[in-house]
Amino acid sequence: MEIFLTLGILVLAFVAFVFEWLPVDLTALCVAIVLMFVGLVTPEEGISGFSNSATITVMAMFILSAGVTRTGVLEIVRDWLIIWGGKNPTRQIFVLGIIIGPISAFINNTAVVAIFIPIVEEWCKKQGISVSKLLIPLSYVTVLAGMITLVGTSTNIVASGVSKDLGYGEFGLFQFTALGVITFSVGLIYLAFAAPHLLPNRRSPENQLLDQGYQLKEYLSEVIITPRSSLIGQTLAQSSLQRKFDFDVLELIRNDVHLPQPLGDRVFNAGDILLVYCTRDDLLKIKEEKGLELFPNIQFQEDDLTSTLSSGEEGLAEVLILSNSRLVGTTLKDIRFRQRYNSTVLAIRRGSELLKGRLGKIPLRFGDLLLVQGPKQSLVGLQTTRELLVLEQKEPELLRKDKAWVALAIIFGVIVAAAFEWVPILQGSLAGIILMVITGCLRPGEVYGSVRWDIIFMLAGLIPLGIAMDNSGATAWLADGLVAIGGNLSGYALLTFFYLVTSIMTEILSNNAAVILMIPVAVNVANTLGLNPLAFMFAVTFAASNSYMTPIGYQTNTMVYTPGSYKFLDFTRVGAPLNLILTILTPLLIIWMYGL
Repeated sequence: MEIFLTLGILVLAFVAFVFEWLPVDLTALCVAIVLMFVGLVTPEEGISGFSNSATITVMAMFILSAGVTRTGVLEIVRDWLIIWGGKNPTRQIFVLGIIIGPISAFINNTAVVAIFIPIVEEWCKKQGISVSKLLIPLSYVTVLAGMITLVGTSTNIVASGVSKDLGYGEFGLFQFTALGVITFSVGLIYLAFAAPHLLPNRRSPENQLLDQGYQLKEYLSEVIITPRSSLIGQTLAQSSLQRKFDFDVLELIRNDVHLPQPLGDRVFNAGDILLVYCTRDDLLKIKEEKGLELFPNIQFQEDDLTSTLSSGEEGLAEVLILSNSRLVGTTLKDIRFRQRYNSTVLAIRRGSELLKGRLGKIPLRFGDLLLVQGPKQSLVGLQTTRELLVLEQKEPELLRKDKAWVALAIIFGVIVAAAFEWVPILQGSLAGIILMVITGCLRPGEVYGSVRWDIIFMLAGLIPLGIAMDNSGATAWLADGLVAIGGNLSGYALLTFFYLVTSIMTEILSNNAAVILMIPVAVNVANTLGLNPLAFMFAVTFAASNSYMTPIGYQTNTMVYTPGSYKFLDFTRVGAPLNLILTILTPLLIIWMYGL
C-alpha cells in the first residue's frame, strides 16, 4: 500500500511540475508536507532536506560564485574574447569555449552566463556579428564545462549527497574530471562546426535595442495639454491616467525645456508637451476625457526614436529577469516597478514573442526581457540589483576590482583543500564564505541575495521524497521491474537506458529532481545485476546536467532565450544532435574509464 501511495504522490508531483500549477520550489515543499501528513516520512525526515550536506554545499557555492563576480574577476577575460575571437564563427565558438570552460568548471554556470551575456553582446557589436550566433553556444559551453568538477554545477553536488546517503561516500572534487573533459571537448567541437550553420542570424549587431521588433512606434505619441484640459494643476500621480489606462509619460517639454524624470510630482500646465507611451485606443479615450490634442503628422524614424528616448539624461536599456527575482510571478503594477526603479517598462519580450496589452498586468517570468527607459543614473542603479540583469557592461565603480585576487585566492584555497581532502567540501566552502565577507569581497547583505533560494527550497522539498521512496520500498519495486524488463540487456544498453530516461526527466522536471529520483533506482538495478553502481550514478549525473533540447530544460538556456531572440525550436535544432552524441558516447566512456 505504501509503495503505491508514494508512487501516486510522485506522479502527482510530476504532473504539477509539468503543468506549472505552482512554482517548482513550492511544489517541492508541498510534496514534503504531504509526505509528513500521510506518514511516509517522519517530521525529522520531512525537514531533513534543509540540513542535508548537499543543500548547504549548493547554497555555499552560490555565495562563493557571487564573491567572484562582485569583484570583477570574470570581467578580466572580456578583452581576451575580442583579441582572440576574430570574425570566423567556428573560431569564435572555440575561443568562447576555451576561455569560459575552465571558469564554468569551478564557478556556478548560472553566474557565469549572467556575467557573460552582456560581454558577448558587446563583443558581437564590435565584431559586427549577430548575437544569436553565440548565446546558445555560451549556454551549452557552460553546461558542458560544469561537468568537469564536482563544484561546476549544483547537480553534481546533489548527486554526491545522494551517493553519500546510499552508503557509497561523496564524490571527489575531480572524480569524473577525465570524463567531463572528454565530453566537453566533443561538445565544443560539435558546437564550433555545427552551430554556425544551424543557428539563425536573427538579431543584427546594429541598433540592437530598437531593431528587434519592439514596435515602439505603435505606442509612442506626442500630445499637448490644451487650456481646457482637466489635467491643468494636477500631477501625474494625482490624475487617474495610470490607474485607468496603460499610460506613461516618458518626457515633458515646457517652454522648449526638457524636464527630467521623475515626472510623477510635476504639476501640468497648459501648453506642456508630453511624449507618452500608450495604445492608440487608450490615447483616443484620454484625448476626449482629459482634453488633450495629438500632434499631427508625427513620424518617428528608428534613429529619431532612439535619440528621443535616450537623449540628455534619459537612457534605454534591456533588462533580463533572473530566476531569483521578486518580479517572477508578479506584475509591474504589483511590484510598483516605476516607483521602485524610477524607470518605465516600454515593452516585454518572451522568447521571440512580443507581449501585447496592458504591460502592468502581465505576470512576469524568469527570462523575460524588459525594454526600460529612464534617467541614466537610474539605469546604473539597476545594475546593482541582484534580481535583474542589465544587458550592458557594468560600470567599473560597481565592481570591487581591488579584491579580485583575494576572491581568487579564497576560491583556490577551497578547491585545493577539497582536492587533497584536507577538509570536506562543505566545511571548506562555508569557511570560504566567511573569508569573502571578512576580506570585503562580499557585503553581508549580498550573501543572502546571491543564493538561488528556489533551488534550495526545491532540494529541501524533494530530498524527503527520495527518503519516502526508499522507506516505502518504491525504489526497490521500480528497480525489480526494470530488472525484469531489461535483465537480459547488455550493461551498455542499461546505462544508455538510464541516461536517456534521466535526460527526458530533466527536460520535464529539473536536473536536481532527476538526480534525486533516478540515482537510487539506478543503483538498486546495478546491485541486483552485479554491475558497478558508480557507473550508473555517473550516467544519471551526466544525463541530468546535459540538457540542450529546450529553452526551459536548464536555467542557462532560459537566460539566453530572449536576449538571443531565439525561437523554441532553435534549441532543439542545435541541442538534439548534441544530446544524441552524448547519449551514445557517455555510457561508452563510463564503461571504459570506470568499468561495469
